[in-house]
Amino acid sequence: MICNRLSPHAKYTLFALSPPFPGQLRITVWSLCTKSVSYIKYPKACQQGITFTRDGRYLALAERRDCRDHVSIFVCSDWQLLRHFETDTQDLAGIEWAPNGCVLAAWDTCLEYKILLYSLDGRLLSTYCAYEWSLGIKSVAWSPSSQFLAVGSYDGKVRVLNHVTWKLLAELGHPAAVSSPSTVVYREAEKSPPLALGRLAFPPPRAPAGPRATTESKYEIATVPASLRTLKPTADRANPRMGIGALAFSLDNYFLATRSDSIPSAVWIWDVRKLRLFVVLEQLSAVRSFRWDPRQPRLAICTGGSQVYLWSPAGCVSVQVPGEGDFQVLSLCWHPSGDSLALLSKDHFCLCFLEAEEGVGTALGQQDDHT
Repeated sequence: MICNRLSPHAKYTLFALSPPFPGQLRITVWSLCTKSVSYIKYPKACQQGITFTRDGRYLALAERRDCRDHVSIFVCSDWQLLRHFETDTQDLAGIEWAPNGCVLAAWDTCLEYKILLYSLDGRLLSTYCAYEWSLGIKSVAWSPSSQFLAVGSYDGKVRVLNHVTWKLLAELGHPAAVSSPSTVVYREAEKSPPLALGRLAFPPPRAPAGPRATTESKYEIATVPASLRTLKPTADRANPRMGIGALAFSLDNYFLATRSDSIPSAVWIWDVRKLRLFVVLEQLSAVRSFRWDPRQPRLAICTGGSQVYLWSPAGCVSVQVPGEGDFQVLSLCWHPSGDSLALLSKDHFCLCFLEAEEGVGTALGQQDDHT
């Protein structure tokens, strides 16, 4: 098994499997309602090769046939083929439906900067290329209103396209120094432990060995201009740590969160209405994942430590994950209600519930084995 996922309404689950013939794949569709099984041939082995429309009516699948890239669109109610067309790509890297289900974005390999916009019936609406002869697209995200398409590139910039002409609306850079006085820079800092044993001149006795102690942290507002910690990419290796590795719009379309892989400890939050940088959050460790609250403009961030970081326009806070031992949060996701978070470590998961009266919220969790 290579991957599995549920359809938006959880009526089906899809598995990408390797059949008995080497070098081939197929999609197995299991109905959780009728227990029926369907098969789809020729899926392409790429990270973002399967995408559903938000209402769950259609599935778009990236395919590779006869050394050419194709996209097939299926009706999810009966898995009948609706459209099948060839894409003008050298090596199709990913596809993504607009939230309104009217436009499908398809982008080429990182060796060629090209993103194509197709209609539901397979017509090519537009093609966008920012530059040539350099590493191209690394990440793509639609705004919830489908009005904007954000394209993260290996040159460290996010290019925002509009939905009318599919032309460039704004170009958002990620420099190592933040100089705008209108931008707030929050820096994570360790909380100083209380001084014990009456300020003795000699160290206290060493505590017995046990689980690694977790360090609490807080946010401090940095003075602008502020320099951010950068990571020099290794140009002689594949998949260099550079470019925009993650980006996501808030549900209300007001904010865009981004992460540059050459500045991995920072999350950039942009004001979409004014197309300017609004806030930068610099963490002590590299950012592993971030997700927007599905109900309000609130961003949850994890860095592989025992804290979850929450930002909203009112401010930001570091929340310690309760539980025994050292729970390292590697990824997270919101419940659709926005009232709770699922936090995942390597072997466990934790459910955290946010108290609404606390504003940003307090985490109360319960750990369990990850199965």
